[in-house]
Amino acid sequence: MSTLRLEDLRQYSDTLRTREGETFKLRFVEPRDTEELQHYFRSLSTRSRYNRFFGAISELPKGLLHDFLDVGERERFTVVATMMVDGFETIVAEMRYALHAETAAVEFGLSVDDRWHGHGIATALLKNLECRAAALGAEHIFGETLRSNETMISLARKSGFAFVNHPDDWKLVRFDKKIAVAPKDIPCASWRLAALSRQADSPSASA
Repeated sequence: MSTLRLEDLRQYSDTLRTREGETFKLRFVEPRDTEELQHYFRSLSTRSRYNRFFGAISELPKGLLHDFLDVGERERFTVVATMMVDGFETIVAEMRYALHAETAAVEFGLSVDDRWHGHGIATALLKNLECRAAALGAEHIFGETLRSNETMISLARKSGFAFVNHPDDWKLVRFDKKIAVAPKDIPCASWRLAALSRQADSPSASA
């Protein structure tokens, strides 16, 4: 976390667009989001919550809520996509990702408010995740989903992921995408700067 100079998380917010051109902000979750984040998960359909957590829950358990809010701990990050709805900043999607440094991989999971399905928000999140993963020095990104989750499987396929059998659970499928982006070529400006800063701080750069 510190190597990316993320002392002020808000400078790493990104403005993205839906398929219709509506803008939304993607930012790191903050403590002030606790109630709104819980409200977001409660408002998801039963199927959407089941697909996200591979089990039946009605809200985030206390321990999991704490994990979601603890940005940067053990190289795990939570971002929320927000839009102004009736004058209030409202969470319309979330994504959690983690760096596995030993394999140079970023693992992720995400969900989108049911009312915003079909607007291209998840596609935009995955494109942005490639920038974030490249800035962390990852060489590929991967996720897992239930074999019955046709929406996520279709999204991953359209986003260029390759599918493999899950090594531990036949009910799940794993999808993986290689990324090969030099720090100077990362398309997201804030993450390009973060990657260049990380590169400058690396031992090899000063050797």
